Amino acid sequence: MGKPTGFLEYLRELPSELLPGQRITNWDEFHLPMDEAKLQTQGARCMDCGIPFCHTGKIINNMASGCPINNLIPEWNDLIYRGLWKEALDRLHKTNNFPEFTGRVCPAPCEGACVLGITNPPVTIKNIEVSIIDKAWEEGWVKAQPPSQRTGKKVAIVGSGPAGLSAAAQLNKAGHLVTVYEREDRPGGLLMYGIPNMKLDKKNVVLRRIQLLEKEGVNFVCNMEIGKDLSSQQLLQDYDAIILCTGATKPRDLPLEGRDLKGIHFAMEFLTANTKKVLDENCTENFISAQGKDVVIIGGGDTGTDCVGTSIRHGCNTVIQLEIMPKPPLERASDNPWPEYPKVYKLDYGQEEAVAKFGHDPRRYLTTATKFEGDENGNLKAVHTVEVNWEKDETGRFNLKQIEGTERIIPAQLVLLAMGFLGPEQPLLDSLGLEKDPRSNIKAEYGKYTTSLPKVFAAGDCRRGQSLVVWAFNEGREVARECDRFLMGNTDLP
Repeated sequence: MGKPTGFLEYLRELPSELLPGQRITNWDEFHLPMDEAKLQTQGARCMDCGIPFCHTGKIINNMASGCPINNLIPEWNDLIYRGLWKEALDRLHKTNNFPEFTGRVCPAPCEGACVLGITNPPVTIKNIEVSIIDKAWEEGWVKAQPPSQRTGKKVAIVGSGPAGLSAAAQLNKAGHLVTVYEREDRPGGLLMYGIPNMKLDKKNVVLRRIQLLEKEGVNFVCNMEIGKDLSSQQLLQDYDAIILCTGATKPRDLPLEGRDLKGIHFAMEFLTANTKKVLDENCTENFISAQGKDVVIIGGGDTGTDCVGTSIRHGCNTVIQLEIMPKPPLERASDNPWPEYPKVYKLDYGQEEAVAKFGHDPRRYLTTATKFEGDENGNLKAVHTVEVNWEKDETGRFNLKQIEGTERIIPAQLVLLAMGFLGPEQPLLDSLGLEKDPRSNIKAEYGKYTTSLPKVFAAGDCRRGQSLVVWAFNEGREVARECDRFLMGNTDLP
């Protein structure tokens, strides 16, 4: 694939970005388009590796390795190298309903499994992917394609996040009448309110695709919470099949002394309200401002990074991110071999902006909070922290041990808890009487997606637990296939 000697001749090159000092003044995406000739050169780096691992989509050592939706990466890399953009788009859409989303927010396990990455920087797969779909939109190649005939079967999808959207797209393509219920005021779920606008533009990217789905026949009903605004029993009565794609939206809490002080919020409260205000500047619903405040973010993942970038754009006074895990190495460790996802140190966009504004990476590794301190009016004023070590016990299990003498007090008027999610919210599951797994997720076997209730399916984070957006797309496509099989007796969906 690509040019046989391309990986020897060309270096890995990524598109330019606006400098942090420029981009933190607004909420716009900051990646700049790359020249087509350079993109073709990057496609040429895709070597004829014999057995590509980039599209395998396996779980190795509890991490994704290769593309979970099995994108035909070597094929469209080769097509881009040869300048065949329309053909590359066709190959991309065979496996991916929404490459403009994955090309922006996926952490690219495909690149971690790239064979070239064993000895050299891997192929820029993610950038080539997003460049194909962005060009396709610009050229008008992406058009509504409603099904030629309808089956008359009605399917309700609860939740319009990644799993719900991909399930809706596939089932609509099969000719079913699809209605997607969303409790928020706009469809998109995590894509709309869980990821900031500078990473994934809402009006020009997310809503554009949703409007296309509407033109193709998908019906979105917003401000509708199943079990509250519409009973789950009514849903069972009105539809031939139901797919639950509610996500894992129950946040992990930190029940320390002072947790009830004013100024401590879950990260999603902060990010959701901020995006609503970005979309409508007059919206002040539950808005939390970091302006002029000392901000402490507890949690080191993507959500924590998004809180860093958002706080800086608000005009925070300082920002510190507490990370309970050790600082990753600069290169793969011996216990993290290819093709596992590389656990290496990197500056993501939020930390990059913090370095530019404050002069240092905001993350403090191997550090945990021990107490929240407030003033006489019940407002947060400081976070007490301590450094920690992970030590093995006699059974080989790692335990957290606080290091005496490392206690610190950090001024803070805003704390954002970004420590992940514990599973789906339970009221809807309880109202349906669904069987759950030991982690409180909906019990439904991977590949089948059937729940303990006839004609009810489950997919995405509400089934597998908190995971990557691209795994939700994988499960959305697969549950659509199984739902179609249930409705029709057979299926042509991939």
